[in-house]
Amino acid sequence: MFTGLVETVGTITSINHKEIVIRTSLADSLYIGDSVAVDGVCLTVTKKSKDSFCANISPETFSVTALGYKKKGNNVNLERAMLINSRLDGHLVYGHIDTVAKVSNILKTSEFYLFSFSVKPEFEKYLVKKGSVAVDGISLTIADVRNNVFDVAVIPHTFENTVLADLKYNDNVNIEFDIIVKYLEKRLSMYHNRSKVTLELLEENGFV
Repeated sequence: MFTGLVETVGTITSINHKEIVIRTSLADSLYIGDSVAVDGVCLTVTKKSKDSFCANISPETFSVTALGYKKKGNNVNLERAMLINSRLDGHLVYGHIDTVAKVSNILKTSEFYLFSFSVKPEFEKYLVKKGSVAVDGISLTIADVRNNVFDVAVIPHTFENTVLADLKYNDNVNIEFDIIVKYLEKRLSMYHNRSKVTLELLEENGFV
C-alpha cells in the first residue's frame, strides 16, 4: 500500500515485457521482495545493485498499464510501500491500475499547472469532483469533471519533482481511482440500488 506521495524519480535502463530495471537513489535502501510503486504500478524488487533495482512485469501488467509505452531512458515516479506508523499525507493507493488515460491538455497558470486527462467513458462514474485520484502514482485532487475528462491543479513542487514535467499532449498515464468510490459503486450495484442512493447523491452531500 502507498500514499501517492512520490519519493523520487528514477530512470529506466532496461525494459521489456518480462522485467524492468530502474536506476535510482532509492536502490541502496531496498531489499529483495520489497514493493515499489513504479508510475503507480506495484512491483516487487527481484534484484538490486547499489544504484539500480530490477522488478518482474507480468504480460498483463505490461499490456494494460502505461508501462507498455515506456522505453529505455524514460523517467518514472517511485514510491516505497508506506510504513504502518507513517502519516497518510496523500490517500490510500494500492498500486493496482484501473485504466490508462491520455493527456488532453496542459495549461500553465501564474501559480499552478492545470492538467486535463481523458479516460474511457465507462470509467466516468469514478470521477468525483474534489475526490482523489492517482495519476502515475501521484495523489491528486480532481478539480473538475466534464464527461470523461477530468482536471487536476498541480503545484510547482509536484510538477518539478515528478514525471509530470515530462508529459506531453496525448501521452499515456496510469490511473488508479479512489478505492472508496469503487467500494461504493460495488455496494450500490449489488443491491440494484433499491435504496435510491447514487454516487451523485453522495457527492452532492459531501460523502465522497
